[in-house]
Amino acid sequence: MMSRTVSSWILSSARNSVVLQGKGRLYSICVPNRNQIKWKLLLSKTRLCPAGSCISNDTFPLKKAFRHTSTEEEHFSFQLSPSQINDILRAGELSHKILDLDGKNANSVLRFESNQLASNSPIEDRRSAATCVQTRGMMFGVFDGHAGSACAQAVSERLLHYIAVSLMSRQTLEEIELAVEGMKPVLPILHWHKHPNDVEYREITSQYFENLRVYWQHLLDLDSEPGFSLEEAMICAFKRLDSDISLEVQAPQENELMRNVALQVAFSGATACVAHVDGVHLHVANTGDCRAILGVHEEDGTWSTLPLTRDHNAFDEFEIRRLKREHPRSEEKTLFVNDRLLGILMPSRAFGDVQLKWSKELQHSILENSCDVEALNIYQYVPPNYYTPPYLTAEPEVTYHKLRSKDKFLVIASDGLWEMLSNEKVVDLVAGHLTELKVQKPQLAFEKPVNLGYMHSLLLQRKNRSATSLDQNIATHLIRHAIGSNEYGEVDPEKLAAMLTLPEDLARMYRDDITVTVVYFNSESIENYYGNNNKCK
Repeated sequence: MMSRTVSSWILSSARNSVVLQGKGRLYSICVPNRNQIKWKLLLSKTRLCPAGSCISNDTFPLKKAFRHTSTEEEHFSFQLSPSQINDILRAGELSHKILDLDGKNANSVLRFESNQLASNSPIEDRRSAATCVQTRGMMFGVFDGHAGSACAQAVSERLLHYIAVSLMSRQTLEEIELAVEGMKPVLPILHWHKHPNDVEYREITSQYFENLRVYWQHLLDLDSEPGFSLEEAMICAFKRLDSDISLEVQAPQENELMRNVALQVAFSGATACVAHVDGVHLHVANTGDCRAILGVHEEDGTWSTLPLTRDHNAFDEFEIRRLKREHPRSEEKTLFVNDRLLGILMPSRAFGDVQLKWSKELQHSILENSCDVEALNIYQYVPPNYYTPPYLTAEPEVTYHKLRSKDKFLVIASDGLWEMLSNEKVVDLVAGHLTELKVQKPQLAFEKPVNLGYMHSLLLQRKNRSATSLDQNIATHLIRHAIGSNEYGEVDPEKLAAMLTLPEDLARMYRDDITVTVVYFNSESIENYYGNNNKCK
């Protein structure tokens, strides 16, 4: 159990620290002083949104009544009531159950549940979930931003559209293009599943749409039917969006807001993990260090874990070998310094981050011709041993898995979760939560005859169940355990309160932004798929 002595040590150690040795990217460490921190936070909260142009509360920051802004505050307390803890943890909950309207082609996705918890202020993670309208399937994405939230925001809004367009037939693309040319309503591409507070920048949506249109025009210019496999479509979409991010900031732009957004998106970065589910066909595309795993319920009743991604960083031998192949032998010892790419970045694949992709000359040219980049929190920095860019790629690794009835759920999360919990622990927590929910379902069958004593017993059981205050949303349950578990794997209320009230200038030392999406599969639908296929043989 975390004692008040430990809580006090956290606070005193922060007040006495000069350098914060956090787990985050180098971008978020090099800040000269507290006043500048506050000024940059103010800019980061307001810079993209002129009055009335966007809907945003920067996605679930902790309520100021609970979260301190600085360790210098005189009356500093780690104390929160259970209801305050729940309010904070549940603020970003999102859940969606898939309706089976016709009862014929039941979706293999039963439901999904998601949540976020900020460490950075504002949060740099983003998430997306959508149903494909012109093609088949559903998509789920988690995006971990660094050096600000701009790149993660852009990728979360745009990437799923690029994937959907890559999967469309020539006929559908032609219909959409004709509608745009004739200024007629365009066929919807995606049906989004969003939290009411999810950020949306309306002012720049038209620019994003125009560049998406250029992409589908390129597909139409191909000599034959696009005909991408799903793996090819995902790879092509990732690479094309990253290319567009790079080109948009180089293009002349009269609109100051558009220009500033393009700069912030290109000079910040984001890792991404996107899952596409169509019947029993599951594809996961990953760039960076977000992670996706399957929870598998084995025939003997035990649970196992099936990883679907690899973390792209200095600890992955495949990534080290890939980068060594792409650069001269003379750079082998400088590619990774202190377990970071060129001593700068933890992930070795990401969107944006043009500082690690462009030549020195191009970086200098773009920043020299941009006004007041410092106010946008953009600084020109060329790392040592920067000789043969690009050092970074957004090209994903795509994993295919054919779902089986024993595959019960998919967990996609940013590295903030995986730094705290192992793959196996996450599967155990989700499996245990499923079991508890089944136990807590109200009993519909009554003993006959029903007497007063039996009804009283049922009421007591219901009261005891509600007293346990079980999180209905599994993503919240995972976040609660990630930041509040003690060495015995139990949630320590005092530790949980301390982790939630950590001030903005200290939180990043102890935890990262956490975003979690859990997708539950419809085992009956999956079984029916195999049964119907066997009948056809």
